[in-house]
Amino acid sequence: MLAYALNINENSKMIERIGIVGGGQLGRMMTEAAKPLGFEVTVIDPVENCPAEQVGADQIQAPLSDLEAIDSLAHDVDVITWEIEHIPADYLEYLANEGHDIEPDPHTLAIIQDKFIQKELLRNNGIPVAPYSEHLDESKFIGGGPFIVKSRKGGYDGRGNLVVADINRALIEDHFGETPVYVEQVLPFDAELSVIVARDKSGQTVAYPPVETVHEENICHTVVVAQEDSKLTITKQAIDIAQDTLKILSGAGVFAIEMFVVNGQIVVNEVAPRVHNSGHHTIEANVTSQFEQQIRAVTGLPLGSTELRVGAAAMINILGTREEQLTREGLGRVLSRPNTHVHFYGKSSRPARKIGHITVLGGSKEYVKLEASNARKELIV
Repeated sequence: MLAYALNINENSKMIERIGIVGGGQLGRMMTEAAKPLGFEVTVIDPVENCPAEQVGADQIQAPLSDLEAIDSLAHDVDVITWEIEHIPADYLEYLANEGHDIEPDPHTLAIIQDKFIQKELLRNNGIPVAPYSEHLDESKFIGGGPFIVKSRKGGYDGRGNLVVADINRALIEDHFGETPVYVEQVLPFDAELSVIVARDKSGQTVAYPPVETVHEENICHTVVVAQEDSKLTITKQAIDIAQDTLKILSGAGVFAIEMFVVNGQIVVNEVAPRVHNSGHHTIEANVTSQFEQQIRAVTGLPLGSTELRVGAAAMINILGTREEQLTREGLGRVLSRPNTHVHFYGKSSRPARKIGHITVLGGSKEYVKLEASNARKELIV
């Protein structure tokens, strides 16, 4: 009998219950992946009847920063993971040192949470990044502005970022106040890519085919992937750099490596030690979704195939447009389109809020991009 197939080794017990810090859409889709494999899931989330609870997770209703809730979760489950970075990494490190199974390594989370320290780790290990400085001193940059000033902690979807033509201390201090920041040179990029990579508890790794991401107003709008890109030099370079990045981070789970293509070369932007918006298409487009992969990785099961099932796929986010109860008007028209899949997250609508996504499968990038755009136009949310 194979020990790894049963989540058993000499130093571990059978994993039955998974804990997730965060019960939003990512926790929901992890729960949907865990249930068919026989796992029970408990999440911490402050919102009553959160998206993960709606699909069968038990919920501890509490803020994500609530140490008592995290402690209770740790004593109720066999392994803990998370869906969001903005959680108490130091307390998770304490729990890990006390013998609780927490994946990925909370020390990795602590590094990732401070974007300046994250950049230092990447650069010091030979991972290509944009020129940056801890200090508001543009003389450190080759080529000059524009620059992007970033909050070291807490920013996401463009929040905590400020693009400036030059370093104006008064403007920056007025915008950020006492918040610690650092500054990067803005690079003129040809494309934005993301590579989802995963590592299991034995150290085995797999990489998904790189995707091209398109952002609008700093929020991921569309993700596209195609088998036709698999032989491109830039594709191979992106996978190699993603795997090199994974080597300097510890723990089991799924990681998203976000990148720019600058003059035919890869530059790493940021790392997310969790399932990611750029991997939602994998639910239908790949043999193993990123969400099932996360469950496999943190519970000691073998990793699944990352192979594309189709020639191409496009995912487009459904963002709320108004402060109202979700209407889903036009859903029937969307579902009548071939090879089109819709996911709603059980969240109310509000402007710029991610409340769902649409994935379209097809034979070429041009086809799936157009079909995804047209499908999204049918929905009124």
